[in-house]
Amino acid sequence: MDLQHALMITVQIAREAGELLRQGYEEEKRIERKSSAVDWVTQYDTAVEALIIKRLQTAFPDHHIIAEESGHNGNPGAYTWYIDPLDGTNNFAHGFPVFCVSLALYAAGQPLLGVIYDPLRDECFTAVRGGGAFLQRGERQTRLQVSQTTALVDALLATGFPYDRHTAEVVENLAEVGAFLQRVQGIRRAGAAALDLAYVAAGRLDGYWEYKLHSWDVAAGVLLVQEAGGQVTLLDGTPFAIAPQLSLTVSNGRLHPLMRDVLQTLAN
Repeated sequence: MDLQHALMITVQIAREAGELLRQGYEEEKRIERKSSAVDWVTQYDTAVEALIIKRLQTAFPDHHIIAEESGHNGNPGAYTWYIDPLDGTNNFAHGFPVFCVSLALYAAGQPLLGVIYDPLRDECFTAVRGGGAFLQRGERQTRLQVSQTTALVDALLATGFPYDRHTAEVVENLAEVGAFLQRVQGIRRAGAAALDLAYVAAGRLDGYWEYKLHSWDVAAGVLLVQEAGGQVTLLDGTPFAIAPQLSLTVSNGRLHPLMRDVLQTLAN
C-alpha cells in the first residue's frame, strides 16, 4: 500500500471534515447524551462522521472502519481505520476552542498513518510509520520532535477524566492529579485527547496520562508521538496495543520512568 498517497487522501478528508466543524462552531448545537450526563454528541459529530466514512469507503472500499458514533463499518480486513470525527465535543458544544478531527489507519494492530486536524488553528498534524511526524500550518511544514525535558519539576503534563465520574464510587485520576501537581510545573486539562497527544509530539507538552480512553481517541496521536521520538505505553508500563478501551502513559521518553513511578505508587 502506498502510504504517502493514502496520507494525502486522509489529509484532504480531515480538512473537509474540519471545514464542516468550523462552519458549525458558531451555529446552534443539538445535544444528546450517550453513556453519561457528560458524554455529549451533537449533530456535527454525526454529520462529520458520515462525511468521513463516505470519503474513506470511496477511496478504500476494502478497508474496515471503526468510528465513534456509528461503530463498525464494512467487513474486517487487513486494514482498519479509527475515526473520531469531533474529539472535544463538549468543548465544541460550549464554544470552547479546543477540538479536532482524528483519523488513523492500522494493520495487524500497528499504526500506519495518523492525521489530527485542528480546524480553528488550521494545524494539521500528520505521521506515517517510519517517516516521521509533521505539522502543516498554512504553507509551512515542520518536523515534530518531542521535548528535551528530563525532570518532572520542569514538566508540563496533560490529563483528562473518564465519563463515568458522576456515577463511579471512586473517581479515577483525582489522586494521580494531586500527586503530579506536587511534582510538576503544571497540569493542563483541555478536553481533547487527540490534541493532547499531538501536543506531546510537538513538544508543547512533556507528557500525558489518562484512564478509560477509546481507541479512536488515541489511534492517530499514538503514531505522532512515536514518530516524534516519544514513548507510549499502557498505564502500567506494558507496551501499547490498540484496544476498545485504553489507559495510557505518554511522554517524551525521558520522563516515562518518572511518570510510571508516580502512577505505579498510587496503583499499589
